Amino acid sequence: MHDIRFVRENSEAFDAGLARRGLAPHSAAILALDIARRAVSTRMQEAQGRRNEASKTIGAAMGRGDTHEAERLKAEVAELKTALPSLEQEERELTAALQEALSGLPSIPVADVPDGEDETQNVEISRWGTPRSFNFAPREHADLGPALGLDFETGALLSGARFTFLRGQMARLQRALGQFMLDHQTGVNGYSECATPLLVREEALFGTGQLPKFADDNFRTTDGRWLIPTAEVSLTNSVREQILSEAELPIRMTALTACFRSEAGAAGKDTRGYIRQHQFEKVELVSIVRPEDSEAEHERMTAAAESILQALELPYRKVLLCAGDMGFTARKTYDLEVWLPGQDTYREISSCSNCSDFQARRMNARYRPEGGKGTEFVHTLNGSGLAVGRTLVAVLENGQQEDGSVILPEVLVPYMGGMTVLTPQ
Repeated sequence: MHDIRFVRENSEAFDAGLARRGLAPHSAAILALDIARRAVSTRMQEAQGRRNEASKTIGAAMGRGDTHEAERLKAEVAELKTALPSLEQEERELTAALQEALSGLPSIPVADVPDGEDETQNVEISRWGTPRSFNFAPREHADLGPALGLDFETGALLSGARFTFLRGQMARLQRALGQFMLDHQTGVNGYSECATPLLVREEALFGTGQLPKFADDNFRTTDGRWLIPTAEVSLTNSVREQILSEAELPIRMTALTACFRSEAGAAGKDTRGYIRQHQFEKVELVSIVRPEDSEAEHERMTAAAESILQALELPYRKVLLCAGDMGFTARKTYDLEVWLPGQDTYREISSCSNCSDFQARRMNARYRPEGGKGTEFVHTLNGSGLAVGRTLVAVLENGQQEDGSVILPEVLVPYMGGMTVLTPQ
């Protein structure tokens, strides 16, 4: 959510920021609504003040026997009482219209986010690891997976496209990856483990920016609740409508949950294999911090996600997203892209974003600075630490052998009960 005061005082900068997102100027329309709303609010306050003042003087007029003045005041009060409901309704409507206008616009990129329209204009920051050289033609996971327990046919039979049934060693590998990630993020990187609801109210999805704009990308239940597309929703909204003390910050949370996405905005993409599913697992990282700490926290969170890839010995690259490729709520985003030899390319496996106070305004999440007066909005950050299914894909493709077996990363061996190799069945 945008701060209307910022729009009033920095309309040109606001429109320039939207332009970097590929959007037309909006400040004129927003300020027109704001002016109209404030004008109605002023009229309403003046009417309320005059009504109260006139009501008080009726008794005085009656007391001195001025019946004519008393009747005139009574008529004025009655007229004001009649006018006030319509003014109140007009103010509510204008406030709702202003809220809708502000909430429908994405966050403004920070200065060091590169300009660009799509992923082709993202900027590579660094690379880690050296892609393995194969003495055979490496296969994609969709070709390796079925013999190892990735059952695409049964998943489609049960639930339709973009669902997969995992069997035996594949099911265990997915569980092992999730548990390893969770243990690493809590034990090494200092995040607090949480277990969150998978169903949330509409206000929660509004708070983190999925609603109202991206309703079609999410699943809704018959009772009006929504399946979470990521634990970012439940973790971040855990501080909604609260005033925290400065001593409580930073708050760092992580959760391993199932996630659900309709993928309406990704029709036709990655329809083959395990890359893009309607149901998948992810370890999410969320931080709630003071405004002055959010930039450093963003670097820390991204490093926490990178540490999983490094522990699994999976080559990857770090990319700074351009303005046109960032998510709706983000002011700056790093993507981590893991090397997939079967596809001969890097693919996104984590996205770490600094949302500044954008989500906090939608959630009304604040903190009270020590020794200061009043409250300030917190800053929120979120990232994948990591997407479990995509990590499973990377483990298969990078560890594959010519006979279809897969050598597992050493850190996973204890989680796999001592198993070091996946064997085709």
